[in-house]
Amino acid sequence: MSAGREKTSDDLHVLREWVEAAGRELGLDPAEVPTNAILDLARDVARGVVRPGAPVTAYLMGLAVGRGAQPTDVADRLSELALSWPTPAP
Repeated sequence: MSAGREKTSDDLHVLREWVEAAGRELGLDPAEVPTNAILDLARDVARGVVRPGAPVTAYLMGLAVGRGAQPTDVADRLSELALSWPTPAP
C-alpha cells in the first residue's frame, strides 16, 4: 500500500493470499497469523516512533513469539510502548 492510502478490500484479499502462500512456503498455518494485530502494531510504531521501526518491530515480535510469547500479548505490549514513546523536540 502506498503512503496515505487506506486499506481496501482488494488489499486485504491480496494480503490474505500472500499470508497463505508465505505460510505454506515456511510450513506455517496461516490461521495462526494474527494479521490485524501485526498491522495495528506496525501502524503504531510507524506513527509513534519511526516509520522504519515498523518492520523491525514485526521481526522482534516474531522472535518473541518463536520463543513462546503469545502473539496478541506481544503486539499489545509493543503497541503500548510505541504509543507512549516520547515525541522528539522540534
